[in-house]
Amino acid sequence: MDEAYDAVVLGSGAAGLTAALTAAVAGLRVLVLEKMDRLGGTSAMSGAGTWIPANHHAAAAGITDSPEEALDYIRAAAPEGWAATEDGLWQRLVTAAPAMLRFVEAHSPLRFRLTPEGDPLRTLPGAKPRGRMLSPLPLSRWRAGRFAFRIRRSTIPEIFTYHEAVETDLYHHPYRTALKLWPRLAWRLLANSRGKGTALVTGLVRGCLDAGVRIEHSARAVQLLQDETGAVTGVVVERRGRRRTMQARRGVVIATGGFEWDAALRARHFPGPVDYLGSPPGNEGDGHRMAQAAGAALAHMDQATLTPSVPVRHEGHLMARPVPFHTEPNAILVNRHAVRFVNELVFNIGEAMDARDEAGQPVHLPCWVIADARLLDRLPPARWAAKDDAGWLHRAASVAELARKIGLDPAALEATVARYNAACAAQKDADFGRPSAADAAASGDKRRRGGLEALEKAPFLAMPFNRAILGTKGGPRTNDQAEVLRPDGSVIAGLFAAGASSANPLGTRGVGTGTTIGPYMAWGHVAGLRLAQRNA
Repeated sequence: MDEAYDAVVLGSGAAGLTAALTAAVAGLRVLVLEKMDRLGGTSAMSGAGTWIPANHHAAAAGITDSPEEALDYIRAAAPEGWAATEDGLWQRLVTAAPAMLRFVEAHSPLRFRLTPEGDPLRTLPGAKPRGRMLSPLPLSRWRAGRFAFRIRRSTIPEIFTYHEAVETDLYHHPYRTALKLWPRLAWRLLANSRGKGTALVTGLVRGCLDAGVRIEHSARAVQLLQDETGAVTGVVVERRGRRRTMQARRGVVIATGGFEWDAALRARHFPGPVDYLGSPPGNEGDGHRMAQAAGAALAHMDQATLTPSVPVRHEGHLMARPVPFHTEPNAILVNRHAVRFVNELVFNIGEAMDARDEAGQPVHLPCWVIADARLLDRLPPARWAAKDDAGWLHRAASVAELARKIGLDPAALEATVARYNAACAAQKDADFGRPSAADAAASGDKRRRGGLEALEKAPFLAMPFNRAILGTKGGPRTNDQAEVLRPDGSVIAGLFAAGASSANPLGTRGVGTGTTIGPYMAWGHVAGLRLAQRNA
């Protein structure tokens, strides 16, 4: 071995950094290896909405909640049949998540605040109207020390906090909102302070550095080392053309992100069209391949964070910028048969759009958002997107001409638009129950307007609405200690997985806007605790 550590963490997103911080605070010597030249992974690019049930901020605000109620909610929300394999993980999650939040705030400069959002599946048992959604307050990037300018940039403006994105009409009136918030934005510029994923990763990096964690970027793990029993004892790393072996006396944590940038893997598990990706190009499934080579069982490889997004040019790529453009009152979603198939305002719209048949093939794709000219007037990010990708937006003087341009049956699309317009006139969507006013599930979130408004002002618009993947959710199956399992259910000693590179027990079906960040950090915390318990 070239170097020896107690624990080696692969990946510098929220899950990996939380695992590293937890292990280091427990007294372990920890190394974090980041494949890319920027830290933070998909977490740094996120809005950092963080779903954590029964948290201490809610309690301080007088909001009653408990792990038992959260478990009821998750069980009620879960896809049919998932409880058989995932219930033990759900039970651990609802207690680990609030403990993680207290730990992170105690051992880093991160401070979280509640958002006004409630659980979106509000009719289910255990749902709460407020108290489970949080996001970090802004932090100066200088807090990350020598990594201050190594935090990955996002496709969304980090100068605004998640709270401001939710509580103001930023998406519809970006310039007016920026002018209104100018004093605080100017201060952030002067202080090099940012919100959202930038704040999240900055705070975790500072906490790790203070706890003695060593962080290396541009260091790609290529192989796990195992002893004669199959236990993972270290990792082989490539950095600047040189290979090194790193001993990990307590274990290795795989937190390398998803596999969405591996075209072959993506095509295998997500057949059909994919519009844009919203994660770092380094998310190529490295951790998945290393874990499988070490004997791991992979699961949920067809699950992902599928978020309505518009295209944006970012770091040399056309990528996804999360914008709920499909929820405008003068917009509908149609499938390849030119018919509506869902209430456009449902929370898990990505799951509905990605429905599969028994052979695993998409049922609805390709899908389109159909709107009229007023959408571009109301939603500036859609106008910007049309400039960034000239092939994204299709215009036509009539609905029939629009259908021909995008390969749909003109008569079918005309009939669909006419039926929707009739529903708007009656202010009642008898087909799918789309509310005539803003959806109560989005109460407090001004990003989503909702309502019913006829499509009647030319030119008519069509925008693809297939799959914008912010991160896949399949990977090595783990137990409630975040330990990786073999196909027979036995533990691969010394190997852990957390975040998007593990088999996510919640899958595509989210239970809140922050279904990724909160649970990912919770599993990182669980992995760090287990590392501290293992014998060297």
